Amino acid sequence: MPIVRFQAGDTVMGRWPGSNLYYEVKVLSYSAKSQLYTVIYKDGTELELKDADIKVFVHEKLSISCGRGKMGRGLAALVPAPVLLLALAEVVHALQRERLAALQRTPPRDAKTNLKMCWRCVSRLCMFVKLGFFVNKIHIVCKMFCLFSAKKRVKEESENQVSSRYNLRRRKDQGEEPPIEQKNAGPVVLLAAPQQTSKTIELEFGGRIGAFFLLLLLPVVVLALLILCGQKDCSLLSFPRMLPPLDSLWDWQVFGITLLWLLFQAVLSLLPIGKVVNGMPLKNGETLTYRINGFYALLISGVAVGTGVYNDVDLGYIHAHFLQFYTSALLISILLSIYLFVRSRWTTDDERAPAGNSGYVIYDFFMGRELNPRIKSFDIKFFCEMRPGLIGWLVINFAMLHAEMKLQNLDTPSSAMLLVNIFQLLWVADGLWHEEKLLTMMDIVYDGFGFMLVFGDLAWVPFTFTCQSYYLASHSSDLSVFWILSIILMNSMFVFFIYLKTIPTATEKSLIASGLWGFVRHPNYLGDLLMALAWSLTCGFNHIIPYFYVIYLLVLLAHREARDEHQCRKKYGVAWDQYCKAVPYRVFPWIY
Repeated sequence: MPIVRFQAGDTVMGRWPGSNLYYEVKVLSYSAKSQLYTVIYKDGTELELKDADIKVFVHEKLSISCGRGKMGRGLAALVPAPVLLLALAEVVHALQRERLAALQRTPPRDAKTNLKMCWRCVSRLCMFVKLGFFVNKIHIVCKMFCLFSAKKRVKEESENQVSSRYNLRRRKDQGEEPPIEQKNAGPVVLLAAPQQTSKTIELEFGGRIGAFFLLLLLPVVVLALLILCGQKDCSLLSFPRMLPPLDSLWDWQVFGITLLWLLFQAVLSLLPIGKVVNGMPLKNGETLTYRINGFYALLISGVAVGTGVYNDVDLGYIHAHFLQFYTSALLISILLSIYLFVRSRWTTDDERAPAGNSGYVIYDFFMGRELNPRIKSFDIKFFCEMRPGLIGWLVINFAMLHAEMKLQNLDTPSSAMLLVNIFQLLWVADGLWHEEKLLTMMDIVYDGFGFMLVFGDLAWVPFTFTCQSYYLASHSSDLSVFWILSIILMNSMFVFFIYLKTIPTATEKSLIASGLWGFVRHPNYLGDLLMALAWSLTCGFNHIIPYFYVIYLLVLLAHREARDEHQCRKKYGVAWDQYCKAVPYRVFPWIY
């Protein structure tokens, strides 16, 4: 059984948690079970301290006392005792040496010699007194510096961490006035501290090396796709040996139009129309609010484009300067990604994304460190996810329709171009009509807003998803009635959920396990792939470039499905294992 050194009521010196500073405390009680002393500081703070953190109370005496008069209180009050004793000992030792030397001399010393010897002793005494003053000043400065550093360290630790070794409790005398003498006040109570966000350990997309190559590869892939699509022969073997000159890839007027488009969509997103909903709870339990008016923005944008066409605005300008529009969107994506990465340095732990907090600059820049970057109520990620890219996608399709009629001398658009425009218009309109569902997707809940999403929203979506219409503007595609009906049927596949069988989970939510969801785990992914294939089939089979979207979507959904499986297993636990047994196939029935 441990020995109890202090009893209730004893005045001792207690160490403040996280520092080497000791303060005068009073012992209230001792717990034999936890082997901790409950002590109280002078300001009423109660702590539980270990025996090793308590010392016997010793009255502290200052080495320097301030004199009441102008002349002070003497040498002993100004010079530390060790220094003064050292000086006196040196003087005595010097006198003894002089006396021995005098005994060894044969000639007697005169009064002048004795005076010089006394003067030498007095000089040595003064020198040591001055040395004492100097050493004492250094001692005072060092002591003040150490005290300041200790207080600063205690303040930083109180703001950043809470030691689990101590049990801090609120004061019992909250209503009492604080002590008059501030110098006797104890340390401040640590009421709360922010929770540290764990660093990202599981790196995706090939880690740092993969993120670096994707930073370089993704912009080049889009540029190569656009160059091939704009040629008469779109085969992969016919890629031009000479790239377009750099000055042909940039146009300030195009850059200004791109900025105006982003500003126009940002203004529409801030209009006080549409409902306001709450997002998913964050790590700190808070929820963010979002204005759901994407469908209204689509309608207003359609009216604006129609008004422009009615006033003879040439939409073929987009087709003629398509590469310049892409480079403008690429530059804006890079600048916005840099801004988001720089501002993430001042974000709190709760505001950082779980997937973009690895500590590696390239990886975090690619994935995004901040989860929900906002400028007041304007959510940058939520805005970029669907507004400028998806609505811009439809505007580009409409511009390619006009370009096809102009380049191929058609009075009416081709059936293939009409199908592409109608299919993709319905897809975007449905997404904006159900814009609220975006708040539960991985892009919003889990991924940070870095170059991956910024480039994807502003450059990849509007310039690769329009691959079919950009191809059809320069390449005719004659479709038979049977082929048209088959494409419409493939694009129109959907599933009605009448009775939804669910599996309860530990998160008080349910997993759908009926309909097509009871056959494959991600039927929505299968529907997206069939829909993308229908879009590409409108371009025929002469070239593989129009099927780029299907190939990309297959790779994307395979990777996203793997991420979904990993996240759902962590989120739902045993319920997800039950769901996997009930629904063994992931996307393709009997295959995968």
